[in-house]
Formats: sequence, structure tokens, C-alpha cells
Amino acid sequence: MTETMMTTREACQKRLIGLRDEIAELKAEIATADMNRQARRGRVDPARFVRARAELRHKQAEAAEVAVLMSRLPGRKDALKDTLIAMFREGHDDAAWATVMDEAHRRLGGAA
Repeated sequence: MTETMMTTREACQKRLIGLRDEIAELKAEIATADMNRQARRGRVDPARFVRARAELRHKQAEAAEVAVLMSRLPGRKDALKDTLIAMFREGHDDAAWATVMDEAHRRLGGAA
């Protein structure tokens, strides 16, 4: 999993941007090494190539994990809805809140 568990979509998005930059740099490094190899008709350093490819795979896997985590975190609309519900809930006792919830479920067309 990621080094530190991110708890906001904004933190995930920031990390994804960083990872995409790192991935692009690694791809450019690998491509440059290959072009240099072709130009001198030589071989690429296998240890360096394996290390760069492994780091690239690691960064790609982390980017995928962060994207999944981000999709599971509540967005700003969800946070706003939760805040509105909490504020609305504070003004009702249990019986009144049950009535409000019953009406909400009725309007949705589902059962409580």
C-alpha cells in the first residue's frame, strides 16, 4: 500500500500528480538509455535497466492503489451532504427524525 495512508481526495490527487511525473521521468530515462545503446550499437547496462523497470512498475502500482483509494474517499458533495444531515438531525428528537427518514425513503421509492 502507499507509504502513508491518505485520508482526503486532495492528498490522493497531489500524490497521483507526483507519481505521474516520476513515471514520466523513468520512462524518459529508459528510452534515453535505449537510444544511447542504439547509437553506439552496444548493450544497455542490465542492472540499471532492471532497476529502472522495477522502479517503474512499483510507481505504476502505487499510482493504481492511490487511484482506487481516491475513488473510495468521499468527495466534497458527500461531505456537504453529511454536514447538512448532521445539522438537520440536531434539530429533531428520535421520533421526529424517524418521521423525516420515513418520508425521505418514501420519496426515494424505497422501503426504510
